[in-house]
Amino acid sequence: MSTMANAAAARVGPEPLLLEVDDLVQRYTLPRENLFQPAPQVLALNGVSVQLTAGKSLGVVGESGSGKSTFARTVMALETPTSGSVRLLGRDLHRLPADELRRARCDFQMVFQDPYGSLDPRQTVARIVAEPLTAFGRVDRAEQRGRVAAVLTQPKLIVADEPVSALDVSVQAQVLNLLEDLQDEFGLSYVLISHDLAVVEYLCDEIAVIYLGRIVEQGRPEDLFNRCAHPYTRALLEAVPRARPGRERQRRGTQVIASQSRGSTGCAYAGRCPYADAHCRAVAPVARSVGSGHCSACHHAETIMALPALAGEV
Repeated sequence: MSTMANAAAARVGPEPLLLEVDDLVQRYTLPRENLFQPAPQVLALNGVSVQLTAGKSLGVVGESGSGKSTFARTVMALETPTSGSVRLLGRDLHRLPADELRRARCDFQMVFQDPYGSLDPRQTVARIVAEPLTAFGRVDRAEQRGRVAAVLTQPKLIVADEPVSALDVSVQAQVLNLLEDLQDEFGLSYVLISHDLAVVEYLCDEIAVIYLGRIVEQGRPEDLFNRCAHPYTRALLEAVPRARPGRERQRRGTQVIASQSRGSTGCAYAGRCPYADAHCRAVAPVARSVGSGHCSACHHAETIMALPALAGEV
């Protein structure tokens, strides 16, 4: 188990674990570019390990292409990983027979990133869920309503992939408040995939920052936002627009994102990091503890933590 997961377990204490993701790897094979060369591969997840206790929320943040949605689909057992395991309530989801996995899905459900591609916008949620019961016509309307209500409030884990990204700010607040109320009432656990740091700060007990399929920093929101220990986390925080009256607008520089189809010997973030040195380019950093329940995979974590706090709140 990785240092990140060990630190999370130490902070969890005696509380029961709901979700255990251990050393998850996911590779995709790309179309062959040359008949005489092997097909290139994309390493979408590269040894991701996290843990989540019942009734808590984990936020997973990072840029587009960092592996967030792949992580969500693999946790939901919608994709089979190249290696690693996903355990929910002690059951390895990717080793369950098809019929057992189908029954286990009552305990975990997903909010997809593109709701219009997943649901019919002309129907209510209740009608969509009740459709199989209506098709078979085996239950009356009252029993149907009861079954739909039970199904909608029964899962122990909800994986939400960018659940409020397409909404305006006022509706975002309503949805986030609803998620919080449901968690308090039913003891739900969330894995919240987002690029919006303000969203995960509001709802999540812990945040994992992912870059090119690796978790580079993990900890409580107050740790990451007040004393982040990885330059990528700091770059994400600096990218958040802030109102600064009287200051001249400055165009943001373009950042070149490393390729996931080519391996690297050192730190994957070295090409973008202003603190990278020869050691960073030669030796990949290993996740290590930089505080209580706070881990970072950076050779210069202490240097990053000592930098002045960013102006303004997320």
